[in-house]
Amino acid sequence: MVARPAPTPAPSADAVEFVKFCYQRRKVGWPELYDEMCGVAGRGLFRGWGPDDLATHGIGFSLGQMPALAALVTEIVTEDRARAKARTAVAVTPAGAPASAG
Repeated sequence: MVARPAPTPAPSADAVEFVKFCYQRRKVGWPELYDEMCGVAGRGLFRGWGPDDLATHGIGFSLGQMPALAALVTEIVTEDRARAKARTAVAVTPAGAPASAG
């Protein structure tokens, strides 16, 4: 019989906020963000939560939990970068440009 690790709970809204918090501190992608997340968890910088607290919210740092964490991080980073790109793509009328006739 093969021992299997206990399933990781689905990430909560608090888990998503933790990833966003870490991403705001250091705008990098996976795997660099993993290092930031470990540091934040180790120092309790997010709501005073350590790794055990985060595990109850669906954030696991073990090798077996890494694929799920990487997927969550990738989703959040991709969404943030898309929002930033959309903000910069907004057309701005240069100063002194003639107003369009309506």
